[in-house]
Amino acid sequence: MGFPARPEDVEADWLDAKLREAGLLADGKLTHIEWTPIGTGQVGDSIRFTLSYDREGAGPPTIAGKFAASDPTSRGTAVMMKLYLHEVGFFRDFAAELPIRTPRPIFADIADDNGDFILLMEDLGPARQGNQLASCSLDDARHAIVQAAALHGPSWGKADYIAAEFIAPQPKMRATAADLYPGSTATFMERYAGDIPADLMAIVARLGELAKPLFQRKNEHKCLVHGDFRLDNMLFDIRGGAEALAIVDWQTLGPGDGVVDIGYFMGAGVGSALRRPHEDELLDLYCAEMAKHSVHLSRADIEPGYKLGAIHGVSTAVFSAANVVRTQRGDANFLSMALGALELVQDTGAIALLEEL
Repeated sequence: MGFPARPEDVEADWLDAKLREAGLLADGKLTHIEWTPIGTGQVGDSIRFTLSYDREGAGPPTIAGKFAASDPTSRGTAVMMKLYLHEVGFFRDFAAELPIRTPRPIFADIADDNGDFILLMEDLGPARQGNQLASCSLDDARHAIVQAAALHGPSWGKADYIAAEFIAPQPKMRATAADLYPGSTATFMERYAGDIPADLMAIVARLGELAKPLFQRKNEHKCLVHGDFRLDNMLFDIRGGAEALAIVDWQTLGPGDGVVDIGYFMGAGVGSALRRPHEDELLDLYCAEMAKHSVHLSRADIEPGYKLGAIHGVSTAVFSAANVVRTQRGDANFLSMALGALELVQDTGAIALLEEL
């Protein structure tokens, strides 16, 4: 490989060259690197590099980095689902072209087997990390909806985006996911038996029975979809409040119906306490923001995708709980996601979409 695959392997001379190539270092020289872990990612290791130079202000004082998970279970899941390839491809090919706010990339590369990668990018701190377990304010939710439209609208119907090879759907992977999902459902139901009400757990069980239509249904490829659009993947008040929000973690990027991101966010993301009183306002805001990008959608137009997004929230929580390294926060996180998504599935009758297939 032509890149360091772990943070401890990043050397000053190598990083000095990458900063120069990115136009972030001209006259000075990088002399020293320190790094510390940041974030709570389940399938990747995130790092903050603190940089020292031979002259003050020669380059950025910090940058962010991302590497393959050190845990073999999480890493194996990521490789199987090509999560690392999706994220590297997004930052190499799309990030600079789309108006959605993300960290600006510095360098990205990935091994031929998709098992190792490096992503160096702008450090957006100080910022307020979105917290799945605490939900968010209505203003935060509004900012997230605006950013979602900034991804979906400009890529809507654009083959350069939705037909990109690195995010091409993988029928074999979808079939594998359908085969694995019933077992993941059993694991999830056992783990959370005392935490999820019986009527909602019945939805979990039913989705396990509907694994084939859930994972192998024909999807409309309308635009780019983030795929994991929830609070843990959002940074608010970035650069000390200079900007409202940036979206991170692009491992689940793919082609699809953008409204699925919205259903996922409203269910598995913010949860019912915020969603129920403000649902109409936020869905109307999404339609209005999409219209600014010349994509005109009615509430009736977005209803099917919204319901599928709720289901996607359940399946993501179930599958992730069974297939990534187990942590105390991870257990709480997947429970929070599942409860909010299940309540949205119940409120909208979304499961009927799969039962009709």
